[in-house]
Amino acid sequence: MMTPGEYPSELECEVTLSNRRQLRIRPLHPDEDDAIRELDANVSRRSRYLRFLSPLPALPDSLVRLLASFDYRRRLSLVAEIDAPGHRQVIALGSFGALDNGTAEVALLVSDAWQHQGIGTILARQVMRAAEERGFAQFVVHVMWENMAIRRLLKRVGHVVSSRTSFGVSEVTFIRRQSSEQDLSPSPV
Repeated sequence: MMTPGEYPSELECEVTLSNRRQLRIRPLHPDEDDAIRELDANVSRRSRYLRFLSPLPALPDSLVRLLASFDYRRRLSLVAEIDAPGHRQVIALGSFGALDNGTAEVALLVSDAWQHQGIGTILARQVMRAAEERGFAQFVVHVMWENMAIRRLLKRVGHVVSSRTSFGVSEVTFIRRQSSEQDLSPSPV
């Protein structure tokens, strides 16, 4: 069993998208603020608003530090990255944080240029599998009522247990849909 703070290298994998682009998914390293800032620089205000439920012009340092802090057990973040000239570019971030001993809140953010290519679905499945391996069987997501992309993603990856909406924000509780899909399946690095 993994101890808190131990880097979970078993979560590293390579994924081939339907357009044959290669992605690497890996756990975020401690204090990897620059990766989050790089991703934030490549999302629109609209995408940031839909993810953080607030009209932020950019992620404040306090939120970046929060996103980059985890213990790999009750709080974990995965990034999807591609090879870019001279470095690997982070194009998506998926994370979970424990709400109690069996429920975790999940969240995703995909760079605007990489949306609608299945990356969110792949990353969501990987995040939920990692959470389940750590004892979390139920998930919660907070989503703006108008965020149809996330609602479609939820239909692909989860079975909704309950949903309630207040002031335009829905809190959706769900369990992971067991996937039989062989396409876009990750392979270990």
